[in-house]
Amino acid sequence: MSECLFCRIAAREIPSREVFSDERIYAFEDINPQAPVHVLVIPRKHVSRVSELAEEDALLAGEVLRRAAAIARERGLTDFRVVANDGAGAGQSVFHLHFHVLGGRPFSWPPG
Repeated sequence: MSECLFCRIAAREIPSREVFSDERIYAFEDINPQAPVHVLVIPRKHVSRVSELAEEDALLAGEVLRRAAAIARERGLTDFRVVANDGAGAGQSVFHLHFHVLGGRPFSWPPG
């Protein structure tokens, strides 16, 4: 999807601060961090949102979450939050599946 911001970032058409990259996953620093550690982890395959994951995406979704946890460990986090917003009403502003890895400060519940 050439018009998708995150597809373009993963394709390196738009600069980002890369954290991880392989043939299926791309991770980069959030440009508006909400915590000392704030990394976005995305599949290179365009899926708009969590609720649009298909059966054939199950392995990919698991890989993305495992990578999110690995990034948290690499950043020295023992406590962290992984967030995926699904839809505009839930706070999703870019419609490409992405997981926020947040850490480095205390979090409260509910988040807002």
